[in-house]
Amino acid sequence: MKPVAGKLKNSKLLRNKFVIALVLFLLWITFFDQNNLVQHRRNKQRLKALKEQQDYYRVKIEEDHLKMEELRSGEDNLEKYAREQFNMTRSDEDLFLVVEE
Repeated sequence: MKPVAGKLKNSKLLRNKFVIALVLFLLWITFFDQNNLVQHRRNKQRLKALKEQQDYYRVKIEEDHLKMEELRSGEDNLEKYAREQFNMTRSDEDLFLVVEE
């Protein structure tokens, strides 16, 4: 007879209007609401990724700012950068590129 008592207790619990309202409310906020929990979790993950990306770009901007200051500091630095990055030469020079495989 104990299993019947357990079933009776469960059926009374399911008939309780507050329990039904709570279950419906939880289902609603979890899946159907405009700001549901699933969407909220996705947004938090996206926000975290965007913050990491923001930090990455802040570092890159600082590095580029330092590089710009170095290039503006003198003709020699500008010429060195042009030669290294763009393989530029003077008119009386020859350039030989060595490709390592």
